[in-house]
Amino acid sequence: MCQNMDEETAMEFSALQETLATHFKWFHSHPELGHHEWETTAHIRDILKDAGVKILDTGLKTGLVALVGGGETVVALRCDIDALPIAEATGLDYASKNGCMHACGHDFHLTSMIGAAAILKQRESRLMGAVKLVFQPAEETVNGAISVLASGALDDVAEIYGLHTAPDMPVSMIGVSPGAVYAAVGSFAIHIHGKGGHAAHPHECRDPIVALSQIVGAAQTIASRQTNPFDPVALSFTHVEAGNTWNVIPEDAFAEGTIRAFGKEQFNAIKGRLECVCKGVEATCGVSIDFHCELNAPAVNNDAELVEFVKRTAQELGFKTGPSNPTMGGEDFAFYLERIRGVFWNIGVASPEPAHNSRFAANPAALGTASALLASIAEKSLKRLGSVE
Repeated sequence: MCQNMDEETAMEFSALQETLATHFKWFHSHPELGHHEWETTAHIRDILKDAGVKILDTGLKTGLVALVGGGETVVALRCDIDALPIAEATGLDYASKNGCMHACGHDFHLTSMIGAAAILKQRESRLMGAVKLVFQPAEETVNGAISVLASGALDDVAEIYGLHTAPDMPVSMIGVSPGAVYAAVGSFAIHIHGKGGHAAHPHECRDPIVALSQIVGAAQTIASRQTNPFDPVALSFTHVEAGNTWNVIPEDAFAEGTIRAFGKEQFNAIKGRLECVCKGVEATCGVSIDFHCELNAPAVNNDAELVEFVKRTAQELGFKTGPSNPTMGGEDFAFYLERIRGVFWNIGVASPEPAHNSRFAANPAALGTASALLASIAEKSLKRLGSVE
């Protein structure tokens, strides 16, 4: 709870926290995968309508954009609403039973946004502009943000802010840092076409497994020996496939994986080196190789000036702040920041396990903090932008 609250505000904060905890448990127990968040969207819509919050007609199939306030100055708050195909093993009494799980805190994010919407609705008469609240679908598939931007709903937005749970931070601790805080994310696929045959006669074959093994081995030197040690990068093979029995050399082999870096330049350099490795192995082993690699999402780059604004706003509310921990994980919030100034900040939820783990569990005790900070960021941002104009 905020240290600077008077008794009346503290009681309001406590009531909000209790309501949000109830919403959170419902969303946690009803997870849905990206672009299939039908029930989630309907439940968010019902809660917002009951609070008198306007829902915009954006044409989005799932997810929604709501509006509080009005005027030419517009800022946006964004959360994500989709879950992951993970069977939950937390043992919580409100755990998911449908084979999917909010294992990355999206249930926490969207519930915090509902709280922020309620606070902003109460303050609507004093807002110096409009706040758009984005409940974004399909963050885990890295294309939900693109669909929101394509809708045109954010064309008039001057600044945008989003949050993400930090499993390893104390409950309600705010983490925020300038520059790249989430990595650029890319995926690659390697198809190797050789010549199959009897395993007893390898000289009559062009073994795609040997070629694949050489690629995997050589690729490990890209990060360890061909990249500046001060540039954090990751290159991981996550799926390999070849053959189906013990005495036959197969015709083909396949591998895929991911590249992570804190900038497009570094990403493209790693991509180029991996492609060179494939060409070299292709010539050495006498196989043909199809290499495909694409950037799925750029790095999340926080605006340094607005980071100080978020930090100051949190401290004025009495919340503890510190730096956010950079991660090689990706976030499609990066697409918003390519067009709009903004900040992506973290809030501690003290989970027993990291994100994308079947035992990840965000502590709902931080919901009120997250909602209060989101609302204050939006209100103060509008005031600051209004004074500049």
